[in-house]
Amino acid sequence: MHTQADTTVILVNLGTPEAPTAPAVRRYLAQFLSDQRVVSIPPLLWQPLLRGIILPLRSRKSAEKYAQVWLPEGSPLAVYTAGLARALATQLPQMRVLHAMRYGQPALATVMDQAVADGARRLIVLPLYPQYSTTTTASVIDVVQQWRLRHQATEVITINDYPVQREWVEAVADSIRSYWQAHGQPEKLVFSFHGIPQRVANNGDPYPQQCQASAQAIADALGLAPEQWAMGFQSRFGKEKWLQPYAEPMLWEMAEAGVKRIDVACPGFATDCLETLEEVAMGFTETLAERGASMRYIPCLNDSPAHARALAAVVNAHAG
Repeated sequence: MHTQADTTVILVNLGTPEAPTAPAVRRYLAQFLSDQRVVSIPPLLWQPLLRGIILPLRSRKSAEKYAQVWLPEGSPLAVYTAGLARALATQLPQMRVLHAMRYGQPALATVMDQAVADGARRLIVLPLYPQYSTTTTASVIDVVQQWRLRHQATEVITINDYPVQREWVEAVADSIRSYWQAHGQPEKLVFSFHGIPQRVANNGDPYPQQCQASAQAIADALGLAPEQWAMGFQSRFGKEKWLQPYAEPMLWEMAEAGVKRIDVACPGFATDCLETLEEVAMGFTETLAERGASMRYIPCLNDSPAHARALAAVVNAHAG
């Protein structure tokens, strides 16, 4: 039986390029889009397409987008993930807390190696995806399982999800409530979650149901009536059908139906990143303004004390 003193918690986020440049973005996307959990096309067919067409075209465009949201300290996702690990460490003083990325640096397997080298006998791996998906959480689990083949003496606990965990739901609701207290309440609140292909959901992925459960729990905590909120899915890639409703067209329909003040929150994202800052806060706001509506983006929990307290509750529920 291991104690908290020999336990290391590792927060795992998706990852980010190391710089807002085309070469750095290309390296990052090459790793990300080569994961068969993300793109399930057979590699013999996919890799020539990826390396010959997609990376050359997408790397420069994505780098320009990253440059628009880059912070002085670095990528928002990297900055907030590191800050969240530090904040969580204050909530779990008997444990060590580190952070890692599934793609890019610091690499998860390397961080796990370092934790054991520094004396950890038990690792608690917490993917920063509140809602489980085979396209995200399962990919982290793949890395963990490969690592365990080399470290069978180390106990590893992986936390799969926390879509309706009470402290997390309250933290998200409180952040929205505080925003409204400062800026006023909108006509409608929209939750925008990252999409996945409908094909993946049809194969049994629980992600859409968990997103719905999260949105409902947060709306309930806010005391919202059904007509006061909605949810949709963003960040489609490729031509196949993804989870619907698609968030941006849904927002356009609201604006065209006369809803003029809309707030958007993204509770599937632990930290702000390209998809929340460039796609939603900048992009959605601009296209809604063209339709005569104003939109405000409510930031993610990021490295806030409330987020750290919520994740401490998640960890403690699994630590035994």
